[in-house]
Amino acid sequence: MVSGLFGAPERITVERGLAEFRGGRPVIVAGAAEALIALPVDGIDAGRLASFARVCGPHTPRLIISTRRARTLGLEASGPMTLTIGGELDLGAIRSLVADRETQQKFEAVHAAPAATACIKLAKMAHLLPALLAADIDPAIAARFDPPLVTVDAAAVASFRSDTVQSLTIVGEARVPLAGGLSARFIVFRDAIGGGSVAIIVGAPDFSRPVPVRLHSACLTGDVFGSRRCDCGDQLKLALAHLDAAGGGVILYLEQEGRGLGLANKMRAYELQDAGLDTVDANTTLGFNDDERDYGVAARMLEMLECTRITLLTNNPAKLDALAGAGIEISGRMPLHTPINA
Repeated sequence: MVSGLFGAPERITVERGLAEFRGGRPVIVAGAAEALIALPVDGIDAGRLASFARVCGPHTPRLIISTRRARTLGLEASGPMTLTIGGELDLGAIRSLVADRETQQKFEAVHAAPAATACIKLAKMAHLLPALLAADIDPAIAARFDPPLVTVDAAAVASFRSDTVQSLTIVGEARVPLAGGLSARFIVFRDAIGGGSVAIIVGAPDFSRPVPVRLHSACLTGDVFGSRRCDCGDQLKLALAHLDAAGGGVILYLEQEGRGLGLANKMRAYELQDAGLDTVDANTTLGFNDDERDYGVAARMLEMLECTRITLLTNNPAKLDALAGAGIEISGRMPLHTPINA
């Protein structure tokens, strides 16, 4: 009864499940015909692996991997897969199946059921590697744990991202003078799970006309430290110059580091790039799509700013399609060509 005051119970359990995953603890993910106890592989050590195996007894934990990772392993995958690992379950075998470019591990694979698919989505939303250990569990047994394990409804995971977009609120704003004499106003947004993206209103744009807008995914390495691995910092500076010349515009600074992978996974992808992979192959080797970003949050921010007719500053057609599909009128596109480095 009381929980209804703070949101839908199914949504609350997903939020708690995300917190548990980030803390390296297992949750129960329940589908229509199954219940799994699932633990993210990300951050697991030998002690935690042994503890989880005891919790799962008498069942042996299986490994759930994403569609992309399954294809990297040479499987004909149309969705996430569940692997049964041959031999002893150890960290070396798990890590090899999760992130190595090649593996000699033996396994049997089947397509994942809905609860296992929800586990992958939950891990991605927590910015963890999309790989989990899981085993069937009787809800009656699960109820005996102290403290109790969080139980997440698989169906609620599927709709969680879109619901989160609708929870956006404006929590703070202020004028911030920028280098070069630019006048700007920063408007901070927050969603129900604490995510924060920012709208930077540069100059004095006329919202009754198409407004120049740049969607910019946060890039700590490029925007702040000038990394030469990407052109993000250069694009941000060029966008600011364009908006200033146009008399004003909007930059949406989105919390989507590393094409939506998160900073830790971005660094893992960089390690694979150092070994010879390009950005796309590095991301898919880790089990991600080549781009995990979702621009629904950007469309919602523009709606809340009453900025629904825009000229988009981008080189990425996916941004045009995503915003147009969400009801934003795209009046034109301006590419951002920056210098190419090695």
